[in-house]
Amino acid sequence: MADEAGRTLVCSVLFLDLIGYSKRAVAEQHETKSRFNSALTEALSLLKRRDRVIVDTGDGAAVVFLGDPEDAMIVGLAMRESSGSVAMRLGINLGPVRLVSDLNDQTNVIGDGINVAQRVMSFAEPGQLLVSHSYFEVVTRVSEHYKRLFVRVGMLQDKHVRDHDIYLVDDDIRLNEDPLAPPRPDPAAARSPVKIADTGTALMISGSSRAGVEAAVRDLVAKGATALTAASQVGAKWYASCSHPGTKQFECRVEHVGLKRVITGPTREAVADKVADLTSFGAKLVGEIEEVDGRWTAVCDTR
Repeated sequence: MADEAGRTLVCSVLFLDLIGYSKRAVAEQHETKSRFNSALTEALSLLKRRDRVIVDTGDGAAVVFLGDPEDAMIVGLAMRESSGSVAMRLGINLGPVRLVSDLNDQTNVIGDGINVAQRVMSFAEPGQLLVSHSYFEVVTRVSEHYKRLFVRVGMLQDKHVRDHDIYLVDDDIRLNEDPLAPPRPDPAAARSPVKIADTGTALMISGSSRAGVEAAVRDLVAKGATALTAASQVGAKWYASCSHPGTKQFECRVEHVGLKRVITGPTREAVADKVADLTSFGAKLVGEIEEVDGRWTAVCDTR
């Protein structure tokens, strides 16, 4: 690739990030990176062409494909299947990059194409493969059937206050599945991406479909969480809440705020029982027991 240095090309870029890599001990980093490199080598072997540039980022890699845009998808899907053994996030972008020679006279890559690929990757949850709007627009022009590979996440803003229209590569799509096959029946349902936010006292699940939110709640319940509120629609989004996995269903939390005690819990009955305990020691209930952000809340005055 040395003779390509100095050129500016429009390329598809796959950016991969190893999760929690920098927090590991040196020996564990070495083992993780070795497994990652082996998985990437195997994934790249699926392609007949070798017109690509690999940039080692330390805690991952960026692969710039100079040929067909589908190459990034093929390798991305293969690496996503490896994310069970090597935790990673993945993002694909199509944009301008400049090939340059580094201090070792090796071909390196700079430019907005690789920068945006990193931003797209940063939005991904562990094991997710996200793509930019520019990549989606190009790859879906290859065939109409490619559109069913993606679920639109929507507009997201990075830390540099730049907006990105993001698409999720369907988690149900596997590498050995023919993307040009007829669409499966009922391709929507529970595969819409969801966001899980930790509010401190509970987990708030939100998403664009009821099925997606309910599927996420079922997954959390299977891990030991307790569903607190059923999925309900607010505007264009669906919301539900549940306790943290492992939290007992009737466990309440009491916070000291001056001379007051704020009691929160997953059910009204649980909060009422805790209030009864406090009032038996002289505290007074202030106001009513109310539901706030998916948690039942009460305030007691201990004066």
